[in-house]
Amino acid sequence: MSDTPIAAKLARIRATIAEAALRANRDPTAITLVAVSKTHPMAAVEAALAAGQTLFGENRVQEAEAKFPALRALHPTLRLHLIGALQTNKAREAVRVADLIESLDRPKLAVALAAAMQKEGRHIPCLVQVNVGDEPQKAGIPRAEAADFVRACREEHGIEVPGLMCIPPAEGDPRPHFFWLANLAARLGLPILSMGMSGDFPAAIEAGATHVRVGSAIFGQRPA
Repeated sequence: MSDTPIAAKLARIRATIAEAALRANRDPTAITLVAVSKTHPMAAVEAALAAGQTLFGENRVQEAEAKFPALRALHPTLRLHLIGALQTNKAREAVRVADLIESLDRPKLAVALAAAMQKEGRHIPCLVQVNVGDEPQKAGIPRAEAADFVRACREEHGIEVPGLMCIPPAEGDPRPHFFWLANLAARLGLPILSMGMSGDFPAAIEAGATHVRVGSAIFGQRPA
């Protein structure tokens, strides 16, 4: 293991994840940490890799393409999730670079991703992003449409959808939103719940998160 500031922060986050899991009577090994490395340089990712972190999240396809192919060549166990808003014209690049897409949030994107997977011969799983606060300015399928959208992605487009993702409203208690999403996932039989970030991941674990997305608490503030 590496002895760096990033390694120390990773150790603290892992300890906090374990504590939150035990408080919720959950197995800490059931929660997967996605280290969100967006805007941070390859050197930061390498420091996290040296500390044993192998799963990363990126927001932008272009940045992922610039950083991760070279890192994969050196670290075969590395896995990459795309977690940011995805333009339909970037679907093919996303399918090439990602191991999982967490931001499937609208019918047009489902069509684009299904076509891209067909062309690339690479069928990767996608999480449906739900706008749990039904906020007009935020990406995500509305609450009322989420269940039907999951079924359409699977049955009409042939996309593997193993779970759901959300970003709750910035104001207020996120827990009701997390529990609502967990209930929806349970009703749909979906095993993956990606919810919780640097500021609220213990609450997400309490509600049943299987994946938490932590960036600034590991890598520090984003470079200007």
